[in-house]
This record gives sequence, structure tokens and C-alpha cells, in this order.
Amino acid sequence: MGFSLLKTRFAQEALGRSLAWYLRLVRRTNRFVTEPADIYERVRPELPLIIAMWHGQHIMIPFARPDWMPACSLVSRHGDGGFNAVALRELGIGAIRGSGAMGKKVREKGGAPAFLAMMRRLAAGETMVLTADIPKRARVCGAGIVALARASGRPIHPIAVVTSRRIDFNSWDRASIGLPFGRGAIVVGEAVSVARDADEATCEAARLAVQAGLDAAHERAYALIGARDPGAGLREAAAARDAATAAAKAARP
Repeated sequence: MGFSLLKTRFAQEALGRSLAWYLRLVRRTNRFVTEPADIYERVRPELPLIIAMWHGQHIMIPFARPDWMPACSLVSRHGDGGFNAVALRELGIGAIRGSGAMGKKVREKGGAPAFLAMMRRLAAGETMVLTADIPKRARVCGAGIVALARASGRPIHPIAVVTSRRIDFNSWDRASIGLPFGRGAIVVGEAVSVARDADEATCEAARLAVQAGLDAAHERAYALIGARDPGAGLREAAAARDAATAAAKAARP
């Protein structure tokens, strides 16, 4: 019953407003450095953009949006998506409900309607912010963000926002949330563009470029605050587990 109460509109509003208040506190009480220092001047002519982030690192991303940049974020339909959408609204960022998925969950996650909604927002001049990886496949860039760039003609910028004082959770994506009174780093990677007539091989190269760009942005951001990315190695660990599972199945009589 308690869990059901948390899913009510009242609870979602209260949690979302509280999260937005807390994030403002963290933003005000941390000393942030941005790299490249002139990134906002450089991207103005490119607007609107597609901003790529990793799952688990999304909580701090609103800090990177300047007030003059209209933006909208893709937010899951399930779990904590409700109050996250409220928090984004309070921080001046729109929300589209839906997410990427594999197999039978594609329809349930609402990926197709969300994709069309993102296209409309980009056409209206709003920057789109979304995770590059899909749930349970941490740090593996999916094809969705590349498809969005290809269809819209807008460039993808990988981004990392981290703080020296934070809580790192032992979740599948090693989620982090910043704490007040520390130092922070905002690192934006080089743009990855995808032509509208790009073939499968070109799209795959773009996917790998976004993945590498996100890895590099997080490595650099954590280095700037004298720390190590808690999610580093997740992709390799998952690949090793998959290989071990496949080998065990193949060895069965």
C-alpha cells in the first residue's frame, strides 16, 4: 500500500519538487569547471542539439543546461520516471515519457511514440537530452540515439556532469547523485553527426563514436575532480559475463 501511495500524483509532485530543490542546492554549493571552457559559445550555432548521457549519471545533467537553451528530456514511463519528470519541469526542462527497450518490451516502453515526439521537439528548436544506453545494458550505446540524429539531422554531444562529493549506488548502472559543498566538472565531447542517407555501417560507426565520446567525457570529468568513474568497466564486465554464459551453454551435452 505504501508503494502504491508513492505512485499517486500528489506523491510524485512532492518528490519531484523536493528533488528539484535539492539539485538547486547542490548546484549552488559546488564550484564547477566546464570543459571546453567556451563550449556554450561554440554550440550556439548548432542548436538544437541531441545531448547523450549514460544511465545512472542523468541526475546531474540539468546543471549543464544554460538558461537560454530550451531543452526536453526523455523520461521512462515506469519506476521513478514520474517524479523525475516533475523535477525536470521545476528546473525548466520538458519531459517526453518513453524509453528504449529490446524484444517484447518495445511497445510497453513507448519508444516509437517517444521518438516521434522527440522529432517534433527538435523541429521546434528544443535540444533533446537522453540516455544513450538502454536499461540493464549499462554503458553500451544503443541504436536509438543514432537513429534520432539520422532522422533529425541534429548533432549528438556526449556529456558528463560529476561532483567530488556524491553518493555512488551499487545499482546496475552505478548511479550517482551529487552532494553539496564540493567541486564539480561538466565535460562536453565532440559532436557526432549522422547524415540522413547514412548506411548501416556508417550508423554503427556513429554509435561507437558516441559510446567512446561518453567514456572519454566521464573519464575526463572524474579526473578533473580527482576521482575514478564508478561505472568504468561495466560494459567489459557484462561482455565477459555474456561470454561465460554462452560458453557454459555450448558445453552442455
